[in-house]
Amino acid sequence: MNPYTGCGHGCVYCYARFMAKYTSHRMPWGTFCDPKINAVEVLEKQIRKTPPGLVCLSTVTDPYSPVETKYKLTRQLLEVFSRSSFSISILTKSDLILRDLDLLKKFSHDRIEVGFSINTLDEQVRFAFEPGAPPIQRRLAALRKLHAEGIRTWVFIAPMLPIFNEKNVQPFMEKMCAHTDTILFDRLHIKCGNWASISKALSRYFPFWLQAWKKILFSPDEAEAYYSWIEDTILTFGKIKGILVESA
Repeated sequence: MNPYTGCGHGCVYCYARFMAKYTSHRMPWGTFCDPKINAVEVLEKQIRKTPPGLVCLSTVTDPYSPVETKYKLTRQLLEVFSRSSFSISILTKSDLILRDLDLLKKFSHDRIEVGFSINTLDEQVRFAFEPGAPPIQRRLAALRKLHAEGIRTWVFIAPMLPIFNEKNVQPFMEKMCAHTDTILFDRLHIKCGNWASISKALSRYFPFWLQAWKKILFSPDEAEAYYSWIEDTILTFGKIKGILVESA
């Protein structure tokens, strides 16, 4: 379920930019976020005739995009779900989710989980690739808080960024494993036209890595050789820490 069309985080690697064709916007993807103002009304009608299952918030937007502070659609949707038998899996980059901790605690332990998308501990890297998203330390603080409150938590290391992720795999995993139940990871994929914004960000902030990224991302053999070591390291570290680690 996606309560918004678009997203305010402006992640340069975003795969959801294909959604732009369903809007009338001429602005670049990542610069607009439209509320589905009838989302709660539609849910209340559908939920009465739909068998209970698992609902993901969200797949092509962040349910806690900055406009959520104004429209509160995600909060209203959670209120509806809390009165049902549906299970909810939330994926976000925002600590705004702490606003709704009271609602999350209304769900039984097996019906709610919260995932944070975190792929670096370096704020310079975060700013270059996720300019509108909350800083990493705020996400980590929210992750710790939810985990301490008994909410099932998971971390999505995605997309793994060439060059940058290899430098701090173990310190990164130490941070993640301390406050989560599950870790998922995925490679960076070039699709939906995202290379244009990725290469622009690299050229602006890390021009010396541009050619290395091209070599890795546009050669299947190079990508396999590069990512295999990182993935094996993550999986091994998870086993040592007793944390479930899986490829997405």
